[in-house]
Amino acid sequence: MPLPSEPAAQRSGRVRRFSRAERWIHRATAALMGLCIASAACLYLPALAELVGRRHLVVTVHVWSGLLLGVPFLLGLASRAFRADLRRLGRFGPHDGMWLRAALRRDRVTARPAGKFNAGQKVYAGWLAGAVLVMAGTGMLMWWTGLVPLVQRTAAVFVHDWLALVVGLVLAAHIGKALADPEARRGLRTGSVGRAWAEREHPLWQPERAEEAAEAERAER
Repeated sequence: MPLPSEPAAQRSGRVRRFSRAERWIHRATAALMGLCIASAACLYLPALAELVGRRHLVVTVHVWSGLLLGVPFLLGLASRAFRADLRRLGRFGPHDGMWLRAALRRDRVTARPAGKFNAGQKVYAGWLAGAVLVMAGTGMLMWWTGLVPLVQRTAAVFVHDWLALVVGLVLAAHIGKALADPEARRGLRTGSVGRAWAEREHPLWQPERAEEAAEAERAER
């Protein structure tokens, strides 16, 4: 029988996955990224540019949404849960290699072991973080034209435009995966997921939590 002190989510067969701070970080980042993509589309697609007009305003929205994109992340570093999840995302183990090999082969039979985050989510998070940094750097070179000579600015425009296209495709795939998994979306919306889903999709998550708790206890001694 569950102890009275256990969280309600656990007593009802659910597992706490994300804190309130983490959910707001995700929502704020998604909103800013959406503004970046929408404003970029209005700048580069002639049909949208004619429909929206006010190019200077669209440029301003694009620049500031891009510059502010890292703010939710920086503010989120004050959250212990967010910092713990960043460590999980940056930690690769042998099981992650097994997950990636099975995914690349589209093998539905071989088990895909995963902790709180699977290997695909770890690769996606790392790639997107690097892409955002490159986009921010090249964007600043394009906005502040006096920083570098024309040749470097032209190269920055080339990298910025093509990387923006790739980011858009990757984000579309990310949204598609989310739409195909209602329980994962519920975890981002409410903070908790079904225990059965967690054990099926992330079977190493509970052992991972136990190992981290043991490490923390050893560190306190």
